[in-house]
Amino acid sequence: MSRKPQQKLREGWTTGACATAATRAALTALITGEFPDPVIITLPKGQMPAFALAFEEKNEDWACASIIKDAGDDPDVTHQALITATVRFGAAGSGIIFKAGEGVGMVTKAGLPIAPGEPAINPVPRLMMTQVVEEIVLKYKVPDDVEIVISVADGEKLAQKTWNPRLGIIGGLSILGTTGIVHPFSCSAWIHSIHSGIDVARANGFDHVAAATGSTSEAVVKKLYSLPDFALIDMGDFAGGMLKYLRRNPVAKVTIAGGFGKLTKLAQGFLDLHSGRSQVSFDWLAGALEQAGGSPEIQERTRSANTAMEVLTMAQKHGLPLAQYVAEKARKTAMKTLRSAPIEVEVIVIDRHGGIVGRAH
Repeated sequence: MSRKPQQKLREGWTTGACATAATRAALTALITGEFPDPVIITLPKGQMPAFALAFEEKNEDWACASIIKDAGDDPDVTHQALITATVRFGAAGSGIIFKAGEGVGMVTKAGLPIAPGEPAINPVPRLMMTQVVEEIVLKYKVPDDVEIVISVADGEKLAQKTWNPRLGIIGGLSILGTTGIVHPFSCSAWIHSIHSGIDVARANGFDHVAAATGSTSEAVVKKLYSLPDFALIDMGDFAGGMLKYLRRNPVAKVTIAGGFGKLTKLAQGFLDLHSGRSQVSFDWLAGALEQAGGSPEIQERTRSANTAMEVLTMAQKHGLPLAQYVAEKARKTAMKTLRSAPIEVEVIVIDRHGGIVGRAH
């Protein structure tokens, strides 16, 4: 039987692209009295998508337009969020001013591309909106003193599902995007968040960061060191992305914490710990048990095991320090990736109950 070909995942639009489209529609209406619908913008790489307006309103002093964000097939927390731009003319000579409306956060910590005290509207979306304003005011021969207020419905609530609170972005979401396009299940977006977390920790004087594969291991290391949230890096499966960034942007110490299965992959030499891109080798674990003094029978049972946790449980039952061996080998992989960067490396292996079963430093 032939297998049905996999359907291509649908791309979507960033919050920055939606805010830019809403700005174009609102400013055009403020000047002409008419809202363009659909509204077309030009993205940084030249694409020209059209956006339907979900809401529009104006009076003599201001105009606002809203776009419903479509993130395509990406599991984006802002999918279907209502993004609104409200524009008005400012005082002569004031230029283009960005403000955070309801649901858009304010930056409170250094280390991000936007300075503390500014609305969390990233540089590329600011540039896109600036270019839209400059184009429109030139066309209609009006001053470019324009105030742009971006808001996101329920943005403060949605932001609790993002990295924003630990990065010091308070009160709502960030307006993001470098290309205007959301690529489904983007690894680059997660790695970018890892980089931002490291930048914030460094900028705020923290020389120890902890990178965890999940919430259980993060809770363990947070309790162990009493680290603030902004020093906790949600590494997920991207050990390589985290370590390579630290190689160029070092801190004094990094603690890597994770479950036995994930860190076994790191111990084997993998830097991407996702189940679809790396696998636990039971032959490797059997060899590790041999090094730890495990009997030939245990080694054979390991080779036919179903899960890494099954092997760990068996090793613990026989008093074999398998998790410690994994921690030490994982630390060697991390140090090899960091090359000569002056960083102290610690690896902590966590069991499913949140207990520390291996630790190398």
